[in-house]
Amino acid sequence: MFNRFQSLALLPLLLLLATPSFGLMAQQSETQLNYINRFKDVAVQEMERTGIPASIKLAQGLLESNAGQSILARRANNHFGIKCGADWQGDNIYREDDDYDANGKLIKSCFRSYKNSDASYIAHSEFLRDPRKAFRYGFLFRLDPMDYRNWAYGLKQAGYATSPTYPESLISLIERYELFRYDNTTAVDIDTPSDIVASGILDNNDVRYVVVSEGESLEDIAKRVDVSVRNLISYNEKIGNSQQDVAEGERIYLQPKRNGYRGKDKYHTVGIGETMFTISQEYAVKMSKLYKRNRLSSGEEPAVNEKIKLRGCKVKDAPKLRSEQEETLDLSPAAPVLPNGELDMEEPEEEETLPAPTRPVTPPPVIVQPETPTSGGTKPDVPIIIVDPNRPPAPSPTTTPTAPNTSNPPVITPVPNPPAPTTNPSDNTSGAPVYHTVVAGETLYGISRRYNITVDQLKSFNGITTNTIQAGMKLRVK
Repeated sequence: MFNRFQSLALLPLLLLLATPSFGLMAQQSETQLNYINRFKDVAVQEMERTGIPASIKLAQGLLESNAGQSILARRANNHFGIKCGADWQGDNIYREDDDYDANGKLIKSCFRSYKNSDASYIAHSEFLRDPRKAFRYGFLFRLDPMDYRNWAYGLKQAGYATSPTYPESLISLIERYELFRYDNTTAVDIDTPSDIVASGILDNNDVRYVVVSEGESLEDIAKRVDVSVRNLISYNEKIGNSQQDVAEGERIYLQPKRNGYRGKDKYHTVGIGETMFTISQEYAVKMSKLYKRNRLSSGEEPAVNEKIKLRGCKVKDAPKLRSEQEETLDLSPAAPVLPNGELDMEEPEEEETLPAPTRPVTPPPVIVQPETPTSGGTKPDVPIIIVDPNRPPAPSPTTTPTAPNTSNPPVITPVPNPPAPTTNPSDNTSGAPVYHTVVAGETLYGISRRYNITVDQLKSFNGITTNTIQAGMKLRVK
């Protein structure tokens, strides 16, 4: 039995439990924990595939979807408020946001609607990695993927959100729920998007495509996307008939590929194992146009480190062809060959010449001091973040994070190019060193799996101390 003094000591706690705000806080916390448990796996998978920290993606999903309770999340499976844009061909939903007509009147905005929530998480990654948005978000992928603080302030710097307190809100969520733990998590079998991606229609070079799920046939895909098998065969050069097997993780285009690439890149540097087909798939450009533009004959393959022109008129000189020695290093997946060696199943078209993009490609200026947080800057669907001031920030597996310092936030500086890779033939017991040229969107994890080595070995071969790599880097892999 409690004595009188013990009862008096418990009085403040009893009063707190009886207050409506305490019950609301507990209910909100449980909802957010359920949300984290539901989406942590896809966040880790996307981190491994694209390099976006899982902690950042989970915090953004929590914040922008109100832990899955917003109207966009519930009715459209849209957890990141991604708008339709001119190229979106899927379902949509209209909601008032921040669009106004010529008279200054608020009008409803068009938002994308996805078949499931996981597809929304995939689309969020593709939105940030879109080559056409590299001038805004490209610098983020040169930051340390373990540095969630600089990522949070970098998103604000890039103009991703209008709320002046957006970075602090993300950091508060990450540290309250220790989301940084997922940045050290390794998922299994994630070199390519899995079946969670396949149910959503994605976009590349203004061409729609899906990713094949495990055990899915061409006829299954045709039914799922409402496109005839005949058209799918005509849009995808390596598919010859309706009974042909399609590999899990392969891209299947739902429209004809373009004559040229509409992104900022004009050339592609050939990496080990890459073929004209894989380049065509990566940029959604017809193989016949790539062959013609680069003065190559059908079936010829360019040598490693040669440049393949992606748009515009023909090159003056054809690239060097792959040697027999390089053929033995071809690690690209085997693809079925069309009858009669046919590579382009569409009618010949006139050469398409696209002007070079005029938008800037340099990263935004360095943040020195972010805007002073003010109240009233969040949208109606954004939850109220309640942080216990007496609870110290959760420790990180590698570092001990401190509470957000809004008066003196971290300074974001572009990460310099890593030092040139060093080679040591004695490390390779099987012969001459083998190199891989990094292409946009690749990660150390994906490259290590491709060559059946560990990330630590890959770092050791090249004298790398961080997880940050850049397109164009030449990495020794054996």
